[in-house]
Amino acid sequence: MKILHTYLRSAVLLGALWMFILAVTFAVAFSFITGDPMRPSLWLSLIWGAAGGGLMFAASRWTFIAAATVAIAATGLAGFGPVIFAQIGPGGIFIAGLLGFSFGWTLDVMFGGLPRGKLSRHEWEAAVIRFLSGLGYIVFTAAVFIPFYVMVMTSLKNQSELMLNPLDFSVDLSKGWGLFSSYYELFTKFNFDTYLLNSFMISVMTVIVTLMFSIPGAYAVARLRFRGAALMSRSILLIYMVPIIVLALPIYIAFSMTGLRNSFVGILMIYPVTTIPVALYMLQGYFRGLPAEIEEAGLMDGLSRLQVIRKITLPLSLPALASVSLYVFMIAWNEFLLAFMLLDDPGKFTLTRGIASLNSSEIPRQHLMAGSVIATIPIMLIFLGLERFMTKGLTAGSVKG
Repeated sequence: MKILHTYLRSAVLLGALWMFILAVTFAVAFSFITGDPMRPSLWLSLIWGAAGGGLMFAASRWTFIAAATVAIAATGLAGFGPVIFAQIGPGGIFIAGLLGFSFGWTLDVMFGGLPRGKLSRHEWEAAVIRFLSGLGYIVFTAAVFIPFYVMVMTSLKNQSELMLNPLDFSVDLSKGWGLFSSYYELFTKFNFDTYLLNSFMISVMTVIVTLMFSIPGAYAVARLRFRGAALMSRSILLIYMVPIIVLALPIYIAFSMTGLRNSFVGILMIYPVTTIPVALYMLQGYFRGLPAEIEEAGLMDGLSRLQVIRKITLPLSLPALASVSLYVFMIAWNEFLLAFMLLDDPGKFTLTRGIASLNSSEIPRQHLMAGSVIATIPIMLIFLGLERFMTKGLTAGSVKG
């Protein structure tokens, strides 16, 4: 590998690979956005990328970026650029120019601060790490963003548009509010307002029930001394390790025999079974991290054990309680298998069960995608807004437990 430890050779090699990565990214992204077919060219990408890496060696920063922008736009217009367009127009020239600018700017950042000569091992590794970091950002963004983008764009189509070109994910803004007709019909014809309310109520109740059992259980495991405490502490997550599909049939039979199937009570009995173990695990780790001397001082001042929990332990554990509540809420909100198996009455459907009912040949596909968006956005907003509490609680449970 030492043969690559020069600025020029590294720039040529990484430039060629980086141009191909960007060409694939731009072709896929703008095919989705514009609906026009375009594809990356492997060999042209490698050739222009290698040439760009060589040019960066000889030119100043902004000269290189400007030259890359103009050259890639010109080659795109001529039909032999890194991205091949079915029909080039002003939009295609803009995309090609943007590709050239992105290539020039990012490649310059990749080699920023490195001497234009022989590179030490650390300097060469720094350039490679920046290259791999850029690749990681692109892969991660694509894996997260593309499914959600396809889901949203499909939900904004009508049936004729989907039948005409199912792979056209561009949006026609001229339709105005008509873009959201699928969402309107979900709430007016498919009872999604009821599903939303049911999911919210069940998720909140699951959080409450889970905390009612997990707080005293976690405190007992973390603070009290009794026979079997160590075994209980180690086996808390055992039930969580059992796949719920293994228990599906016994649960269905038991709930059918006892009349709990197709009822909110049955759902609220079975959901906490899946959430209490993980809540216990997270909370007992956090409780162990609290200073025991504070609780002992409370006991010496005459407080009972329950008063110590209520007046000292719980106020100090609010961040952990918030994170556990959020995590349990997300589990209950997204749960599908048990809801699908136990709920038959549309008036009692949760959101995930309601979305499953849309998976029919008689219901347009855009309604299914709109329902998925409705189910995703609330939990995504909650997670983004309170993510720091979840991270803190999960870290406390995993390290101190």
